[in-house]
Amino acid sequence: MHRSPLTPVFAALQVGLHVLMTVLAMVVVVRALVPSDEGPSHPVPVVVLVVSFLIVYFAGGLLRGRPVAARVWLAGLTALWLALVVLVPDAGYLVFGLFILYLHLLPRWWGLAAVVAATVVSVLGFGLHQGWSVAIVAGPMLGAMVAVAIGLGYQALYREAADRQRLIDELLSTRATLAEQERTAGKLAERERLAQEIHDTVAQGLSSIQLLLHAAERAAPDHPALQQIRLARDTAADNLVETRQLIGDLTPAVLEGQSLSDALERIALRAEGPGLSARTVVEGTPMRLPMPVEAALVRVAQGAVSNVVRHARADRMRITLTYGDDAVHLDVVDDGVGIDPAVFGRGTFGLNAMRSRVEQQGGTMDVESEPGHTAVAVSFPLHETSAEGLVSDEPRPEGPASRDPEIIAVEQLSREERS
Repeated sequence: MHRSPLTPVFAALQVGLHVLMTVLAMVVVVRALVPSDEGPSHPVPVVVLVVSFLIVYFAGGLLRGRPVAARVWLAGLTALWLALVVLVPDAGYLVFGLFILYLHLLPRWWGLAAVVAATVVSVLGFGLHQGWSVAIVAGPMLGAMVAVAIGLGYQALYREAADRQRLIDELLSTRATLAEQERTAGKLAERERLAQEIHDTVAQGLSSIQLLLHAAERAAPDHPALQQIRLARDTAADNLVETRQLIGDLTPAVLEGQSLSDALERIALRAEGPGLSARTVVEGTPMRLPMPVEAALVRVAQGAVSNVVRHARADRMRITLTYGDDAVHLDVVDDGVGIDPAVFGRGTFGLNAMRSRVEQQGGTMDVESEPGHTAVAVSFPLHETSAEGLVSDEPRPEGPASRDPEIIAVEQLSREERS
């Protein structure tokens, strides 16, 4: 926990109170031991009670964090003080330290009532022992008012320090959480990038090698190296299986071992709670999408659902995944309070991050928001898939040097079949 800058102030106040109580107790002892003409001083009982008072007072430091025990301790300390007031008038000086303790350990009104009662007792003690005068009455009353002012000021300072400490702890916790989320997001983004790179290079290359070797087998069935060609094709096929497994291992955790619709259903189930009903709807015929697109859809759904849970105060939420003829759509709709227009106008960090992720994969994202209806809509176009079943959303350049070997192999196989 972060150390409050006001901690030394509270420590100094506490030390000051200890010194004050000790000095006042010594004054009572000295006055009891020194003979005077004001009446009997009862030195032995006074010394015993003062020593007991100090022992009990300093033992109170062991009761921190135990309010009930602290109040019992305060009652015992008050009883010892009352016994001293009966014996010697100087015991009334100790009431100033008790004022501070009453105001600190008791609820506000109970503390003020205890201060008033102790002031009355102190005045009576001085009056009965030394006779009545204006100074006898005014002294304890002024001491009580000063103690109340100090006590209330201390309480205000303590509350401010507690609020500041709580805010600092929350900020530190939030910073640690954000740092962890950033690290996690970085790891996931790197995994997705590696999976995409491996698919676009190694996996596509191995698939092309398979097709080219198969075309060579059919073009020269009597070739003397036919056995080696078949062995190379089988090796390429085995390596392609392992590469696909590696791509699967790098897929975002929420997609591991399940389809996109299953992952969205899982997100909805996690979001459901006592005040929020969430469900997932899949429309159209499900199909395998490119891993980067599926990952983007999952990340967008997670971000949108997180915003609903944290900010929307919604009763119902629906995640809809629609497979169309030329595009796949994801809609996250809720009936919450909507996005603050001032925030919605400039866009939040989360919405901007989701939009950037979608646009990186060639998709579009729209957000509609008003009280009672907020919708996040994402669309990715679907083009003709390659032999891997993955979307190819960029036109391929023409020319023999730049054409994909897989397309060359497929065209060659088609020519052979026609011939």
